[in-house]
Amino acid sequence: MVDWRNPPKLFIPGPVHVLPEVLQQLARPTLGHRAKEYSQLHEETIKLLKQILFTEQYVFLSTSSASGIWEASIRNCVNFDETVLCCMCGAFSDKWADVAKKCGRNVEELKVEWGMPHTVEAIDRKLAERKYKAMTIVYNETSTGVTNPLYDIAEMMKKKYPDVLVFVDAVSGMIGLPIHFDKLGWDVVFASTQKAFAIPPGLTVFAVSKRAMEKAKTVPQRGYYFDFVEFAKSDEKHQTPTTPAIPHIMALNYQCHRLVKEGMENVWARHKKMGEFVRGWAKQKWQLLVDEKYASNTLTVIKNSRNAVIGDIIKAVQAKHNAVFGNGYGKLKDLTFRIAHMGDITLADVKQLCAWIDEQTK
Repeated sequence: MVDWRNPPKLFIPGPVHVLPEVLQQLARPTLGHRAKEYSQLHEETIKLLKQILFTEQYVFLSTSSASGIWEASIRNCVNFDETVLCCMCGAFSDKWADVAKKCGRNVEELKVEWGMPHTVEAIDRKLAERKYKAMTIVYNETSTGVTNPLYDIAEMMKKKYPDVLVFVDAVSGMIGLPIHFDKLGWDVVFASTQKAFAIPPGLTVFAVSKRAMEKAKTVPQRGYYFDFVEFAKSDEKHQTPTTPAIPHIMALNYQCHRLVKEGMENVWARHKKMGEFVRGWAKQKWQLLVDEKYASNTLTVIKNSRNAVIGDIIKAVQAKHNAVFGNGYGKLKDLTFRIAHMGDITLADVKQLCAWIDEQTK
């Protein structure tokens, strides 16, 4: 019988495994969120995040899931009479397009089949059709394990469509995959902390460009909780507009120090090694869902090529080893399964998990 008091080690694509020393940060004595001590914590954490994201522009902390920034990017930076292009390649990019519609904006869709990436050529052709004010795209689609070639797409857009604002969901990409925010010319990028930051859910990191902030100042009805202009005003005082999740920020501060000390090139290389191992195992024992050229280094989506009962394997691994990996998401449930290899999960950890799966599929 499962018991939340004895949770399994998580290899699902978020929340992921959290180290005991990170959990200890969540138990530190709290601070008054308008006190000088909190402002000091906030300022230090933002400075570290700017190093990690390679930016000198705005970085904010939102006490919310990353889904809030789906809405925030649209409500802050797209007027009601403007059109946003939503690039859709899986469940989460699909949901972002739905959010944009629910915000009352004009949406054009650019869809590819689940498991396929967006290409430079396809986005170029679509942007050439009409005058779009903004574009949404997912860096790393958690439902399919596709990493879109956003560095190549960014270079094309800077040359041919420099006036189009670019909003990037990097929920399962940030930390595990490179992000040079200023160099890329993006306008909003965000990720929740329960993925590669390896902190429990409840906090989101997001960066906003200066030009996106200027656009936000001209957009009416931005709402309250996610108003970029209010975030910027509060940031001047090293604060947040509303009560922050202080324990999460203490844990984030701790993780940021570790990441900066390790060096982001080394962090990305560590994730790449884990991704390569899981892909190699998957090709030998199962099949990959996506072309390896576009396969994620933070999670792998594996085809159920052996017609196994994935749910039973997940239950068996949990019962015997108290570890759990992920079933396929949405319409890919039981047709695929997912293994996360991000955050503080190690190469030894994923090797062990794959061996446990092998035990159940002999």
